[in-house]
Amino acid sequence: MSTFTYSSPFPPSFVFGVAAASAQIEGAAFADGKGESVWDRFARIPGKVAGGDTLDVACDHYNRFDEDFALMKSLGVKHYRLSIAWPRLYPQGDGLLNQAGLDFYHRLFASMARHGITPWVTLFHWDLPQSLEDRGGWTSRGTVDAFARYAETVVKAFGGVVKNWITLNEIRCFTWLAYGVGSKAPGRKESAAVVNQTFHHALLCHGHAVRAVREHGGVGARVGLTDNCDVSVPVTETPADIAAAKAWFVEKNAHILGAIHGKGYSQVHLDRVGADAPTVQPGDFDLISEPTDFLGLNIYSASYVRAGRNGQPYEALALPRHYPRADSVWLNLVPQAIYWAPRMCHELYGHASIFITENGCGYDDEPVVDGEVADLHRRDYLRNHLREVHRAIADGVPIDGYFLWSFIDNYEWEDGYQRRFGIVHCDFRTLKRTPKLSAGYYADVMRTRTVV
Repeated sequence: MSTFTYSSPFPPSFVFGVAAASAQIEGAAFADGKGESVWDRFARIPGKVAGGDTLDVACDHYNRFDEDFALMKSLGVKHYRLSIAWPRLYPQGDGLLNQAGLDFYHRLFASMARHGITPWVTLFHWDLPQSLEDRGGWTSRGTVDAFARYAETVVKAFGGVVKNWITLNEIRCFTWLAYGVGSKAPGRKESAAVVNQTFHHALLCHGHAVRAVREHGGVGARVGLTDNCDVSVPVTETPADIAAAKAWFVEKNAHILGAIHGKGYSQVHLDRVGADAPTVQPGDFDLISEPTDFLGLNIYSASYVRAGRNGQPYEALALPRHYPRADSVWLNLVPQAIYWAPRMCHELYGHASIFITENGCGYDDEPVVDGEVADLHRRDYLRNHLREVHRAIADGVPIDGYFLWSFIDNYEWEDGYQRRFGIVHCDFRTLKRTPKLSAGYYADVMRTRTVV
């Protein structure tokens, strides 16, 4: 039995950080030559985003990044996961490069360096240039070609200062939710066949990003995908329930993680989608299956799974009506998810390095009272999840870092500004930043390297 207790420190090399995304915090949506993104367009369609909120100003990070990095430094943050805004560099998605966009990120990275903060850069975090959407978006293979050029441009431009690269953020969200369910930009509701093709095009972009880092990232560059895999937690930690949860995990993640690591779509997956399977061209999976250096996992929720009855491999249980949730209705509070998802990825796909690239909770109505936001619910959420990360490491799961989502309250996509995930409060009228109680808690964790 392991002697690694919750009070023992995280490994010396373990990375603690915070995360955010360009579209959600930068603002300056049309400044200095930036092009329109699908979210800029979607937010202006009545009824699509809570409160009719737009990304126009957001947290004004575009003009306040130096202030924000000083605040990060004061909290002890040494690693920051951010994204590059594709339409800020290529306003039409392809075509002419916007030098002002490149210059902005050069200034941003220089500020990070002055404040002793290491960048972890996501190449694509949902802000597809609207011009590409007008030509088909993720349903078109032309978007893959445009992304390949964009990724190469970014890595060439910033490879000297950026060594940690993430290819794409949460493929499910900008494909299935955006083109199938229609809840995210561009809000389309296409057939299963079309949605499956968007998955495939996203996988190709992942491969192009890996290749760009390999060719242009320079010495010490490393790269991986960030996936919001469907997570299963065994109801009991018995061999039968663990096997059932693993079978569920394999099936639910066959089209992304399974395809990448299986170097093709499994027969089980192809049988399930039938005539709706995507078109695959020769050589596609040579690109898609390019080896990576780590896997990023965004962990928020999970399903409880137990051994099936009557010959079924598993049974997923519905959550009771009063099971604890955050205000984000999709965010049920299952801390064990952050233990089991990395463990299963390690055991099933052989990942030797895993980073939790997002983990956090969204709540409404967190006012500043007497200069403080007493977000004890977020403090408890962090503590409970970090204990499970600690436990996973003790059990031999190679989790090498944790990025809290998010550094600051920001534009929460279709939920607008009402939904707050930050450990720093942002007053969206005055743009004043106020660290919450959870910020102080996480600062103590980073300082002591223990779950306090």
